[in-house]
Amino acid sequence: MAAISWMFSKEAVLLMPPLMFMAMRFLLAGSVLALVAWPSMRRLSVDQVRRSASVGLVFGVAMSCWVMGLFHATHVGESAFLTSLGVVIVPVIARVIFREEQPLSTWFAIPVAVSGLALLSLRNGFRPEIGQLFFVGAAFIFALYFTLNTRAANQRTVVSRSGQTVEKHRVPALPLTSITLLTVGIVTMVESAVLEPWTPTLENFSGMLALWITASAIIGTAGRFLLQTYAQSLSVHSHGVVILVLEPVWVALFAAGWFSESMSAIQLAGCGLIFLALLINRWGVISKAVKGWIRKPKTA
Repeated sequence: MAAISWMFSKEAVLLMPPLMFMAMRFLLAGSVLALVAWPSMRRLSVDQVRRSASVGLVFGVAMSCWVMGLFHATHVGESAFLTSLGVVIVPVIARVIFREEQPLSTWFAIPVAVSGLALLSLRNGFRPEIGQLFFVGAAFIFALYFTLNTRAANQRTVVSRSGQTVEKHRVPALPLTSITLLTVGIVTMVESAVLEPWTPTLENFSGMLALWITASAIIGTAGRFLLQTYAQSLSVHSHGVVILVLEPVWVALFAAGWFSESMSAIQLAGCGLIFLALLINRWGVISKAVKGWIRKPKTA
């Protein structure tokens, strides 16, 4: 769902300013989810709303850096590589900032994943420029967003500065996603109002542009992030987010069909390394499943 949204977004930003597109996309997605989530949103505590808005604020800054990187970038391959680094940085952020224990398999998987991303995306080599610096910043902020989202979606017990034990109640996936997306929409709308002209887009607004915005908002934003947040609520640990490293693989496959792009042997090798990194990262789960299947008694 994230990968197909790249196609919708690419079509949309050809017809309108990028920050304005982000504002419309996230406000529409957040509003649709909020209509469904309103009863549960009314039951949230002030702390739950605050933590949800904080996740959205971090995510909004990350998306702003991503869009500015896309605006300045001259090579999309390097851009996809740098953006995807945010996923593999997640375990590092979780360990360094939040002291989350990470399985040994994750540390073996990270260099394999980075190598795979490099082979998949760096067809033209890497040349640091202002666009790439925006993407590097976005990658680190995305990693922080993924970690904060996991923590907000799960029940946690923390120790306050006074030494008291405080229970942090989980925020259900639907209201958490709604508030997060609306916050991103507000952040990008303010930025767009200051930095971009709106009149030309509004005067020439077409049905095709409305289609790309709606598809991106419903499929690539509301659906994608609701599913992602729900998945993150099923585990208190952040290392499972490494699975999202598959996104550039799907982007490459969709681009091949959508824009008639082709994949070289080196890119296919990169895809193979990314899949290998996922197997290494989830080795504990895979080995248990295989052992359980082997030990399962056969029925006549």
